[in-house]
Amino acid sequence: MKLSIVILNYNTKELTFKCVDSIIKNSKGVNYEIIVVDNGSDEPVLRYKDIKILKNKTNLGFAGGNNSAREVAKGQYILFLNSDTEVYKDTLKETLSYLDEHKKIGALTCKTILPNGNLDRDARRSFPTPWVALTHFSGLDRIFPKSKILAKYWYGYESPDQIQEVEALQGAFLLTRKKVLDEVDWFSKDYFLDGEDIDLSWKIWNAGYKIIYYPNVSILHIKKASKKKRTLKSVMAGMNSMEIFYKKYLWERYPLILNFAVIFAIYLMKTLRFGKAILHI
Repeated sequence: MKLSIVILNYNTKELTFKCVDSIIKNSKGVNYEIIVVDNGSDEPVLRYKDIKILKNKTNLGFAGGNNSAREVAKGQYILFLNSDTEVYKDTLKETLSYLDEHKKIGALTCKTILPNGNLDRDARRSFPTPWVALTHFSGLDRIFPKSKILAKYWYGYESPDQIQEVEALQGAFLLTRKKVLDEVDWFSKDYFLDGEDIDLSWKIWNAGYKIIYYPNVSILHIKKASKKKRTLKSVMAGMNSMEIFYKKYLWERYPLILNFAVIFAIYLMKTLRFGKAILHI
């Protein structure tokens, strides 16, 4: 088996159907299997007979849900594909060929297009070091989108139409090698929602592999479909993930006073987001 495509479904049944249909339509010449992980949905996906369907009784989160496919995936390559995406012609074939030709690449993504036609900037990111996080959350990277100093988080100074090495990929389309996943122990269960893709990218990058943004092909990404039903847990997930990632990987790299400043800033943002969430949920 060449490729295992893992699609996590959490109350996105109709989008999952469209995603699977786009794969079937645009996967000519690719030896693949589709594994749909139903993550405790209210309406499980039962439409297809020729794909593997794994049913989790409860929502295990993004990391736990995707990791459910670990024991059943047979592919040399593993593609984590969001249920709110659709692949286009040659997307799978070209990205697989590129990995075949470049053995030092540990993970790869393609260009990601939003429904309005704009680029999904989250497809390629830098690790959220204190400086990168400051420029991003302060909005400086939006004010100076082409600055190498202030716009590093989204690589605003690099053309979105050129193949390039980056630090972190988005989980919407994350293609990697099964042997690499096994080496770094798949997604970290420290996270429930958000941050898992950056954590996995960090582990792959630190294992000595390259991480590549490959824009010669693309996907459609509707984005945040599984988050439309807002809960306090989902709203706070991003801030919680920032704290987890920083303490796991960056705490030992910076002076104690800077660490405390970063954690204080995270807790301040948590407080503001919590207050806003209480008013809207």
